[in-house]
Amino acid sequence: MSAIPADIATNKKAFLRLMMLSREGDRREGILLRQSKGWFQVSGMGHEALAAMQWSLRPDDYIFPYYRSRALMLARGLSNYELALAYFAKRESSSGGRQMPGHYSSREHNVFSVCTPTGGSLLPACGTAWGMKLSGTDSVCVASVGDAASRQGEYYEALAFAVQENLPVIFVIEDNKYGISTPTDKFFPYNFGGVLSNDHVVKVDGRYPEKVHAAMSEAVAKARRGDGPTVLWCDIDRLSSHTSSDDHRVYRPLDEIEAMQLRDPIRLLKEELIAAGQLTEAEYEAMMEEVVKEVDADYINAEKAEDPRAEETLDHTWGESRPAEKPPLEPGSMTMVDAINKMMHKGLENDPNVIFFGEDIEDPKGGVFKLTAGCSENFPKQVYNSPLAEATIMGVAVGMAAYGMKPVFELQFVDFFPPGWNQIISNMSTLRWRTFGEWKCPLVIYAPYGAYLPGGSLWHSQANEAFFAHTPGLKVAVPSTPEDAAGLFWTAMHSDDPCFIFIPKHIFRKRVEVKDVKPVDFGTSRIVREGTDVTIVTFGNTLELAEEAASKVNASVEIIDLRSIVPIDYDTIVKSVDKTGRLVVVHEDTHTCGIGQAIIAEMVRVPERFNLFLSPPQLVARPDVHIGYNPIYEYAALPSTEQVIQAINTTLA
Repeated sequence: MSAIPADIATNKKAFLRLMMLSREGDRREGILLRQSKGWFQVSGMGHEALAAMQWSLRPDDYIFPYYRSRALMLARGLSNYELALAYFAKRESSSGGRQMPGHYSSREHNVFSVCTPTGGSLLPACGTAWGMKLSGTDSVCVASVGDAASRQGEYYEALAFAVQENLPVIFVIEDNKYGISTPTDKFFPYNFGGVLSNDHVVKVDGRYPEKVHAAMSEAVAKARRGDGPTVLWCDIDRLSSHTSSDDHRVYRPLDEIEAMQLRDPIRLLKEELIAAGQLTEAEYEAMMEEVVKEVDADYINAEKAEDPRAEETLDHTWGESRPAEKPPLEPGSMTMVDAINKMMHKGLENDPNVIFFGEDIEDPKGGVFKLTAGCSENFPKQVYNSPLAEATIMGVAVGMAAYGMKPVFELQFVDFFPPGWNQIISNMSTLRWRTFGEWKCPLVIYAPYGAYLPGGSLWHSQANEAFFAHTPGLKVAVPSTPEDAAGLFWTAMHSDDPCFIFIPKHIFRKRVEVKDVKPVDFGTSRIVREGTDVTIVTFGNTLELAEEAASKVNASVEIIDLRSIVPIDYDTIVKSVDKTGRLVVVHEDTHTCGIGQAIIAEMVRVPERFNLFLSPPQLVARPDVHIGYNPIYEYAALPSTEQVIQAINTTLA
């Protein structure tokens, strides 16, 4: 993993050089920025001694680093040249130039990609640690954050889940006393009596490598024994401004800044070695000269490296597509719930790495809608109840998927996604793209969805698919039949991407006769009814409205069930409108920025498509209003059959 021996007690000189290499890299980037060579820099000055954590770790352990973990990354085995490439945002860098400097990543070294939102790596670290535990290995996870991030809700959720599941994870708080310009003493939760237990906390002076090494060794040994998590609280100094966009002299007293320099970990180790007769000032100067030359060469070469290619901007949004397989569903009378439950059982049976996790999904409850009925009874080592914590569900899914497991996790209602939104948009949807395909996040998130069931009110009746469709990197589907639900679930469980499947509640218990079971891929729609006068594009609950309206108008109506809204099957829509010349889009989500508006915009912006229209396309959707508890409110807001009929007649006028 690294050329520096693991025993820092006898190789402190080598470790000093590593810290100096990290410091000189930070210094060089600051100079380059002032020369207008680069756009941004975040420094790890003062955090270098924490690199000693690496000497307790193995290659199969995972690190979820902090953006000040430069020295730790060098100790882990990343080269200074790689960090220089990242500074210049070059194509060969770990992100292909897509991430800011300090956002480390290395699949080779099991270094998880840093996301900017503070604390965003903690729940994924728990997911990876849980995957390790379920796999029966004695690997461990290390996740570092700054002290200010300890007030994030996800910090509390991660700590609670790690303790609950006795996970092999070590949370490292790099306490430099500041969140940008704000002193964190009055915000730091461990300074409040009784808010968080100190049972798992180990305090260490993070300026001394041997103290860091000793504390980390104990924490790692504890985790490998199966004795659970540790919080390593490291007292350190941030010797620089927060970033290149900040100047700490504005808000920090000068005497405080000067006092910090006396606690510089490089200075402390240098003075210790000189006092012990293991280093002379001349040797130190020679070492410094060597380091400067190395950094010079690395940054000169990195600056000349290839820049990103504009034509590759869309690359790695999704993984490689594979042909959809026919789901193992026998014909017969069934509901969508039945079909999905069969796929769940088959998926669990076929692959021990498939893990189910969600609120109330274990038997005897089997989920609030019985989607997982029988799953935990038959597969008790693969199906688990989650806490009432959607961020935990989403974040654990990310880390588990990145580790190589296959999460199939439930949101009890799609309406409850907001607490997990940070993980969805910060990690789940971006991981593959921001690492230039080096990391991936194959998982399935499913949720009951939609209205037309009186009494749901605001938080049990929403559709919300546009939020997910707007987020690059996610695949999104809404099935309308048992066979399509089975096909989409089966495809999603074998996909290389994060897939969301929303199950329309109004029709998911509708019993139908399933005769023909075919493979269903994301991005493929279904012709429900053929016609020649008007095309209706719809999905989910509003398919019923379209079919009823089509039977009541004096026109030949073609109905397309999208099934997948990311990606959308525009080929089928274009082919249909080429035949009919008219288009009506129906969905139950709100009007503004909804899928219907997107489809209509895409159909009219391309001249060849625009020229197909004999009349303006029409949209039937919920107005931009919430759904009330009283059914009068609900049905006043939702699209109706009469509105679909009116839209059809408008296109025919």
